Amino acid sequence: MKSTNGGKLIVLEPVTRIEGHAKVTLFLNDEGCVKQARMHVIEFRGFERFVQGRPYWEMPVLVQRLCGICPVSHHLAAAKAVDRIVGGENLTPTAEKMRRLMHYGQMFQSHALHFFHLVSPDLLFGFDADPAIRNVIGVAKKYPDLAVQGVMMRKYGQEIIKATAGKKIHGTGAIPGGINKNLSVEERDVFLRDIDKMLDWAQSALKIAKDYTAENLDRLASFGSFPSNHLSLVREDGALDLYHGNLRAIDAEGNKILDQVDYANYLDFIAEEVRPWSYMKFPFIKSVGPEDGWYRVGPLARLNNCDFIDTPIAEKERKEFVKLGNGKPINVTMAYHWARMVELVHAAEKIKELLNDPDLQGDDLVAKGKRRREGIGLIEAPRGTLFHHYKVDENDQVVMANLIVSTTHNNEPMNRAVQKVAEEYLDGKEITEGLLNHIEVAIRAYDPCLSCATHALGRMPLLVELMDAEGNIINRKTRD
Repeated sequence: MKSTNGGKLIVLEPVTRIEGHAKVTLFLNDEGCVKQARMHVIEFRGFERFVQGRPYWEMPVLVQRLCGICPVSHHLAAAKAVDRIVGGENLTPTAEKMRRLMHYGQMFQSHALHFFHLVSPDLLFGFDADPAIRNVIGVAKKYPDLAVQGVMMRKYGQEIIKATAGKKIHGTGAIPGGINKNLSVEERDVFLRDIDKMLDWAQSALKIAKDYTAENLDRLASFGSFPSNHLSLVREDGALDLYHGNLRAIDAEGNKILDQVDYANYLDFIAEEVRPWSYMKFPFIKSVGPEDGWYRVGPLARLNNCDFIDTPIAEKERKEFVKLGNGKPINVTMAYHWARMVELVHAAEKIKELLNDPDLQGDDLVAKGKRRREGIGLIEAPRGTLFHHYKVDENDQVVMANLIVSTTHNNEPMNRAVQKVAEEYLDGKEITEGLLNHIEVAIRAYDPCLSCATHALGRMPLLVELMDAEGNIINRKTRD
């Protein structure tokens, strides 16, 4: 905490009910108006440096240690990159479908975890509710059936991951050019027994998010919201595809900035800016420039970008969702939750479709081809587009790694969301519990994974002090 010249400084540290650690600083002028708001990522991973010198085939297993919440995303993005190095990018049907099943199991469990554990307390109790009940324990007490659904849905997704990757966390299923196991008939039948229940529960969760957004749209339309570009992968026919595709980016009016760009050429289109107050970079679209070329990724961007979804229930829900934009992209930040639940339903539908595919029992698991020195792999992780890029030397050792994680793409949007909420809800005189949570709610909409590591949620102390220009404390609030 430090004083500033000609203003006041508020520090919120740490931000709670997110995956990772961050702090928020708000700079106020003498009139108490927000002059600047910043979200700082206060941890340094360093994976791009310390994977150098390791053999390329270790990457799918090594780099997923970035995260305990979405390791499958890193596992598969790295696997897709090393597929290119061994010339095995044209996977066998069994290998591709096993990876897709793994990925949709990951999407299902991660979206369920975020919605039920981190977000539902805000939606069910309100942003200003007593923090003693505005948490997952409060949800379990008042809505026990809902809490059970959340736990069981995450368990189901985790079991899918275990069956395809070997372990629920940090598995080894994806290898260069393919997969190291298929799905047995016995494993398949266990999952088929419960998939219809999972699909029903996913639709119930979707209804909660949809109804909440529709009923509160007047208030939510401006809450941490702003026009933005959107970036994601789309299939060649424009469909939503969470495992593979080409890059598409649109502006706030829906005009295409990029379309069907081969992600192997991403460096021709995407650059990263460094700012001194955060360990997280700020990506932007080169043709637009750093000032206006930033964009959003994740469920909201994916539903704005795609032309359709290839599963019937999710497509019906997507059509209802896009009506919110009146023919233009949806830029309501809190609509992320509705979009995320559409994807939850889609994941359940894809899991059911894949489980009924006999290719999962095939035994042709690995493809190989022309050896290369470089590989790039992209995937749509739960939080957005994930980039993995590796170069190797003649000894098969990694000599360069570039990772752009999903939350990095959303860095600028999250900072803007914080500023918008602070400008609307901070009076410059008093720090309230409601203000703190309003800022956190805006950040949580993006489901950020800031440190790519798990931690105890809801147990971190929070001290916020409001100081005048001379450094005198004029207001203080503590969350224990």
